[in-house]
Amino acid sequence: MATYNRVSMTATAVRTMRALAKTRPAPGAELVQRPVPRPGPGEVLLEMQPASICGTDLHLYEWDSWAQDVLTPPTILGHELAGRVVEAGAGVRRVREGDLVGVESHLVDWSCTQCRTGSPHLCRNLRVIGAHVDGGFAEYVVIPETNAIESNGLDPAVVALQEPMGNAVHAAFVEPIEGRTVAVTGCGPIGLCAVGIARAAGAALVIATDTEPYRLELARTMGADLALDALDPETPGRISSATAGDGVEVVLEMSGAAPALDQALEMVTRGGRISLLGIFGEPVTIDLSEQVIQKGLRLYGIYGRRIYDTWERTQALLRSGTLDVTPIITHRFDLADWERAFELIASRHAGKVVLLP
Repeated sequence: MATYNRVSMTATAVRTMRALAKTRPAPGAELVQRPVPRPGPGEVLLEMQPASICGTDLHLYEWDSWAQDVLTPPTILGHELAGRVVEAGAGVRRVREGDLVGVESHLVDWSCTQCRTGSPHLCRNLRVIGAHVDGGFAEYVVIPETNAIESNGLDPAVVALQEPMGNAVHAAFVEPIEGRTVAVTGCGPIGLCAVGIARAAGAALVIATDTEPYRLELARTMGADLALDALDPETPGRISSATAGDGVEVVLEMSGAAPALDQALEMVTRGGRISLLGIFGEPVTIDLSEQVIQKGLRLYGIYGRRIYDTWERTQALLRSGTLDVTPIITHRFDLADWERAFELIASRHAGKVVLLP
């Protein structure tokens, strides 16, 4: 306990901290000095451990039309993080100073109809850490205790990765996938997690598609039986041959690219299902009569993680030893080198890129 008290005293003595913030409504970000926040009732102060960069962070950095509707500068970025509790506000009971925790990035009101009926991830008044409130690309961050997820002995970088991995767990398990043929379209970090999840869950065949050879190689590492170039005109035929002409039973669409959705609708078997996680930058057009209704498809819109069911499933997979996500974590940078890290993410020649304090 004395060690934890010393950590807490050190944290509170620090007057300022480094933080990567969106400081103005324009492309870019800035490494700034900010006051160290203090936890209020029901909150904890975390000292940043690994924090990983998400595609959402890249959108906010580039300041596209979606980002302009989401974030109001100045705001500290970052929502995929692990942190060590260094101070607890009044009323905190579950986590203790010194605990390493992951973070559920969605802040919910716990009072709207969605929250009260078991779907807080769809909260009507949802706010997101690192977009609507200050996030984790900083030396310290304050979060509600309800958003702190025990690490249960996991590696700190894996603790941070649970947040995006949870999206893939949610997408994969809205229906059973054991013994099914599964295709993952889009092999960014969440898609790569989905490949590993399908493999660990006992899928009969796992197919991955992407346009980047680097990512396709990572998909093979994560257990894909077939890793195919989405732009190759022979890819639809190879998928048909691999499934005896039936098509795949489950598609996990992770890219948010209209051509990938077209391919998903083409490759899925009659009576199959598609989980849609990727966010599309523009409206897409599909023939509902021919491509969905007459094929008897089930389309699931996937947003975030089911709180807290998905976290329990995610940790069970990781702790069982059936799923190793460390190959997805390909690069680590000091927070001061954030520009190099963002350039790497934009190049698409990386898996998950981690920032360290």
